[in-house]
Amino acid sequence: MIGLHSARTVIPLLPRTLIADDEPDILTALRLLLKSEGHQTETASSPAGVLEAITRSQFDVVLMDLNYARDTTSGREGLDLISRIHALDPLLPIIVMTAWGSVDLAVETMRRGVRDFVQKPWDNSRLLQTLNRQVKQARVRRTVQDRQAKDHQTELQLKRELVEARELQESLLSESMPALPGFQITARWQPATTVGGDYVAAFKINERLAAVCVADVVGKGLPAAFLMSNFQAALKSAAVEDLSPSVVCTRLNRLLSANTPLHKFVTAFYGVIDVAERALAFTNAGHNAPLLLRENGNCVRLECGGSVLGAFDDAAYNEGEVKLQSGDRLVLFTDGLTEAMNDQGELFGEAGLLELLRENMELGPFDLQEHLFKSVGTFCNNEFEDDATLMVLDVE
Repeated sequence: MIGLHSARTVIPLLPRTLIADDEPDILTALRLLLKSEGHQTETASSPAGVLEAITRSQFDVVLMDLNYARDTTSGREGLDLISRIHALDPLLPIIVMTAWGSVDLAVETMRRGVRDFVQKPWDNSRLLQTLNRQVKQARVRRTVQDRQAKDHQTELQLKRELVEARELQESLLSESMPALPGFQITARWQPATTVGGDYVAAFKINERLAAVCVADVVGKGLPAAFLMSNFQAALKSAAVEDLSPSVVCTRLNRLLSANTPLHKFVTAFYGVIDVAERALAFTNAGHNAPLLLRENGNCVRLECGGSVLGAFDDAAYNEGEVKLQSGDRLVLFTDGLTEAMNDQGELFGEAGLLELLRENMELGPFDLQEHLFKSVGTFCNNEFEDDATLMVLDVE
């Protein structure tokens, strides 16, 4: 044998090596060799001892004999032990040693996952190089596995948080539509990802007035959802003061301009319904113009307003007003519906939306909403590129 103080490969931190052999002299020689080379060692003299040690703690490598007291020539007992070790720790490298080695036996050990094969009597330098190489490779594998496990846990945690965010956002957007005498209102929101940047709401300001709003943050996902939550809170705060739509949008614009990151903005339509007078005052801040469909099929696009919210702090907003009549249908939507795209790259478009509305005048608000989403979904194979939101308001 080569002397104990042969050339070594330095491994950071002390490697833990389990030595298994049924001959005490061999265990002692190997333990002294490895200890002098910086290995922490533990010994076992039987398959049962090996399994007990691996169950109790983790090792960097196993150096084991194939033959034990019950089976001194075939290596069968050692082969069975290899399988049992890997059942406990699939990443633990095994190096086998035997004085009865053969090519067939070596092939079989490799087939069972052994990393290397050393015959007795061993060469100290080669044995140490083999052990240290396997320790390094095993640590890399464990590091990769740990990183993957952490990444998986992080991914699961993110998914749980996104689901919670989705539930929270749904609770904020699923407020029941207000009961307004002479009106029927329904709304639906469908984010492109788990959470979205669309907003739709209808709520009473007082006994005479009710607000309707649809809005869309540029972008989607969590950043858009966070910005939309700020928009929602600001809108509710401004609306309860019974301010005109143009004043509300002016306030919202200044607030968003001061607190919104560069290149982020919100498009919004905000209207106030005078229930008794059946009149709608509104301001459109760069949003898709809602469609007011009259009973005779004529359509009025509600465009009056100004620029998007959050882009220019000194933006001014005009205000429009329309009288509402029995049989009117007001449709508010975001561009996730009209910009849905089919396999040929064609958009569903506002013209497609208007045609669908005219063809289904007889449907009630809820049935129309479901039919519209189904039709657009069929058009784009249910692959919505953006959040899609719709509100339908019928005047009785």
